[in-house]
Order: sequence, then C-alpha cells, then structure tokens
Amino acid sequence: MHQTALKYEILDGGRLELKTPLSKGTRVVLFVVRAFPDDFSDLMQASESTLEFWDNPIDDEEWNDA
Repeated sequence: MHQTALKYEILDGGRLELKTPLSKGTRVVLFVVRAFPDDFSDLMQASESTLEFWDNPIDDEEWNDA
C-alpha cells in the first residue's frame, strides 16, 4: 500500500493546523517528529580530510602498472 508522508510547520503558540488531501472521515495515524536541517558537514569533513591518502606516488606507481 502506497503511503505519502506529509510535512507541516508549527504555527505561533505551538499550534499545528492540518489541511490534508484526505477525504473527510479517513482514519490516519499521526507521528510528530521534530525535523532537523540536513547537515552533512561531518561527512564533508571526513571525505576532505582523507584526500591525502590518494596522493601517494608509490601507490600510483603500483596501480598504474596493474
């Protein structure tokens, strides 16, 4: 069964107003989960900090002849 997640923002005073594309009387289950902004800085730092590994003339020489 295909299900679509809907996202809403909290209004003033912590109020949440839901206007959905669902028909009146449709039964739903509501999960409220705080969304955090996507932050990939730790992954970027990890990928950038290991670039020296690839700059290795001995390794280049070995693999170029493989």
